[in-house]
Amino acid sequence: MALSSSCLPLCNKSSLIIVVFLFFNQTTEVSGCYTSIFSFGDSLADTGNFAYYDPHSRCKHFPYGITFFNQSTGRCSNGRLIIDFIAQALGLPFLPSYLGHNKQDFKQGVNFAVIGATALDSASLLKRGIRVETNYSLEVQLGWFKQLLPSLCSTPSS
Repeated sequence: MALSSSCLPLCNKSSLIIVVFLFFNQTTEVSGCYTSIFSFGDSLADTGNFAYYDPHSRCKHFPYGITFFNQSTGRCSNGRLIIDFIAQALGLPFLPSYLGHNKQDFKQGVNFAVIGATALDSASLLKRGIRVETNYSLEVQLGWFKQLLPSLCSTPSS
């Protein structure tokens, strides 16, 4: 039996409430289990990498970040991102952006996500007739992570 279309919005809201409740209900058990977060992605997770790439980015100016941080953050968001809520629930600090923080200690995590990032690199997309403005693909972000690993791990096995 199919659900009526009027039921779908209610079902989705109920599912979301259940997921949120379960996630935040588990935080007391999870808090302290994790020591770091490494985030990859696009604008939904970018905490300032694109703003470093493009110094004229609107994300570096009012009103971005005003709702929670009371200042511009370099995010395409007025407040916190999902990765911020996850970090808070795990008892970890908000993730700094990777670009522009060369000397920073990233032992508790870092954010590699960049606005406009793609799963495929720009060369692969160009072969398909798709042009992208930047090449901050997942492959590029994973490359940054590989470069960072030696500063996080004292030996190759760790």
